[in-house]
Amino acid sequence: MLIDTHAHLNFEAFKNDFEMVIHRAQSYGVAGIINVGSNLETSRRALEIAQKFPGVFAAVGLHPIHVKDEQFDESAFLKLAQNPKVVAIGETGLDFYHDRSTSELQKEIFQKHINIASQVGKPLVIHSREANDGIVSLLIAQNLNLRGIFHCFPGDLPMARLILDLGFHLSFTGLITFSKNYANLQVVNEIPLEKIMVETDCPYLTPEPYRGQRNEPAYVAEVAKKIAEIKKISLGEVADQTTKNAINLFKLVL
Repeated sequence: MLIDTHAHLNFEAFKNDFEMVIHRAQSYGVAGIINVGSNLETSRRALEIAQKFPGVFAAVGLHPIHVKDEQFDESAFLKLAQNPKVVAIGETGLDFYHDRSTSELQKEIFQKHINIASQVGKPLVIHSREANDGIVSLLIAQNLNLRGIFHCFPGDLPMARLILDLGFHLSFTGLITFSKNYANLQVVNEIPLEKIMVETDCPYLTPEPYRGQRNEPAYVAEVAKKIAEIKKISLGEVADQTTKNAINLFKLVL
């Protein structure tokens, strides 16, 4: 049994067949899928899909690359966040790779996500691209008992250890199945399995051996297999522990 902790079945790529994709994932042993919003529309869509399927959940937020395109409607996101099928706030964070000119606005919106997460008592789903230091600094400055996950973890081992010290988890995607992804391989090898989760970030980041195809939750098994290979443990152990980690962090009812 596996849980895909970060999927985007609410995106255009799955418009015509998300139901079939969910059923296929379930037949492959994926017991849970967290469908993640990137703006208000896709957050609402994530919840809409989650309400139709047992084992499918939602996260709601405004992605940092979209802060210049959409005003953050705090009351609307707070209302969504209070729904029992919404298990996390995000994805949120900072992205200085795509647009550094909005850095201050990104920080402002990230803080608003933090406020909502604190109000509803749900974890953060954090996106970071060329912004680990900025995110960690903001998290350290909070006088809050925050929980969450750095999705598709983009850093090295020292950064990973700092994030774990803050009480956050790390999740990994099909990127670790690409042979040149040395930094992530070291992180996977060194950090405790109890702090790791698996995800697809579908329709993106398709793992080997499906690279070149549209990614989907059924392929999260390839990420788990790679973690087992790196750590030299069984796939069953990876599946059991990462599933337990996701259930505990997101308070999932499967």
